[in-house]
Amino acid sequence: MKKQWILVANGSLARLFSRTDASDPMVPLETIDFPEGRLKGSELERDRQGHESSDNSSAATHFEPHTSTRKKVLHQFARELSERLEEGLSTGEYDSLWLTASSPFLGELKAALSPNVTARLQWVHDADFTGQDVATIESRLRELRLPAG
Repeated sequence: MKKQWILVANGSLARLFSRTDASDPMVPLETIDFPEGRLKGSELERDRQGHESSDNSSAATHFEPHTSTRKKVLHQFARELSERLEEGLSTGEYDSLWLTASSPFLGELKAALSPNVTARLQWVHDADFTGQDVATIESRLRELRLPAG
């Protein structure tokens, strides 16, 4: 089996694991902390004070669709993780990827993945296992991936 990465994430924390074979135990590689993802909406809003104009045209007022500050923060972390996954793929650190993340962060993360990383995505699940120990995560992933029948 080719080397596999497993990314377990939520909007403020990601844990990256690796294994060489499906029967091998997962080995922790990296923990990526994103404290901004834990901030409350009011704490995030303080950065939005003021107005910035990037359009000097004399045309009528230009309106951007409203995107919540929370969604922007999730998008920023998703981009950061996507860049790390792209880097790992380009340096040959993994061949396949399993991904589990909390909702709605899972959608943000999948949208941020490059086509190359998406092509290596073997399995995706909507759940937050970031607070679990390695053995519990591994057990849960096996149960979800190969349910008893």
